[in-house]
Amino acid sequence: MNPIDPRIHQVLDGELARESLPPELRRVVDRLESAAALLAAAVPPQGAGLETRVMAAVRRPAPSGDRVRRLLRWFATPQAVTLRIRPAWSLALAAAIVLLTLVPTDERAPALGEHEGIAQFVGRFPDAHSVHVAGSFNDWRTGTIPLEDRDHDGVWRATVVLPTGAYEYMFVVDGERWVPDHWADRLVEDDFGRENSIVIVRATWR
Repeated sequence: MNPIDPRIHQVLDGELARESLPPELRRVVDRLESAAALLAAAVPPQGAGLETRVMAAVRRPAPSGDRVRRLLRWFATPQAVTLRIRPAWSLALAAAIVLLTLVPTDERAPALGEHEGIAQFVGRFPDAHSVHVAGSFNDWRTGTIPLEDRDHDGVWRATVVLPTGAYEYMFVVDGERWVPDHWADRLVEDDFGRENSIVIVRATWR
């Protein structure tokens, strides 16, 4: 199971505003809330066993009004789950897991024009506090295209939609250190005696 971004936990706990999340994380929170609502709507059958009584207790309104928040925290935390397709709540839980893992989500590749493609930038900077990419595609402006280290493993990534063509670029580490991408297919020397990396964007019209 992939680790859950800690910012999602903070939103579910009410410690962070949803609006502060990037769009892709807000969509994850929306899916978790939908799954929790689906689970909460399931009604246990009469004479149900221990599992059903436990789930009924989870659905019982809490005095503090944080019932849904507890359900969301349960979904956001890795769990070992055994599904038995018998009571209604098991079917609801199975449907929720399918929605979260198998059904296509909104985190698809961005819509592309006929003459556009996707450029992926990856750089390893373990000690960096920020990494941006600057190049001929953004007039070498720093601070406009940030890379993210979501796993906190020192590997920074960004995906950018660009018109098709070849572009020169460099990484800007901590706002001042310009570093070429040595994983690029090609390097070219610029007018200042430095090496710029080359990215070639090809059309992916579908």
